[in-house]
Amino acid sequence: MARKEIAVVAWAAAAFAIAGTPAAAQVLDAVYRGTLVCDKLPFTQARMREAIEVTVSGGAAKYSHVVRLREDPEGTLERGEGAVNGQAISLRGAWDGGPRQYKANYEGTFVRRSARLKGKQSWTVDGKALTRDCSGVIKRPLKAFLPRKKRPSRS
Repeated sequence: MARKEIAVVAWAAAAFAIAGTPAAAQVLDAVYRGTLVCDKLPFTQARMREAIEVTVSGGAAKYSHVVRLREDPEGTLERGEGAVNGQAISLRGAWDGGPRQYKANYEGTFVRRSARLKGKQSWTVDGKALTRDCSGVIKRPLKAFLPRKKRPSRS
């Protein structure tokens, strides 16, 4: 009887140890949506808080982000591309609004189904250089809600 008890306790301890370890993030091909918050610029009234959408496919990422300098959004989106390497994501993009334009760099790390982004926008405004910090979070839907890959038909 003692052997059975020891085996049960050992099995339970192993199961508890496995369940207690944090699961490694699995970066899935999906559309990740979230919010990006950027510091105030001299010509804006407040900090910017806008939607960002990142599409991950394989090791590549593409994103688009709303640019708002006044109450209404600008006519064009910030767009860019990047890479996913393991749990890390890096994005590079730009926006051009005529006399105001910028290049952006954001980086982050995936934890479970989301990633925290941090980065900078390097602005050129009427020939003057400005930078501002940005941060945000992107998140994908639960795996059960992602589109399923079609299985090959049986012939």
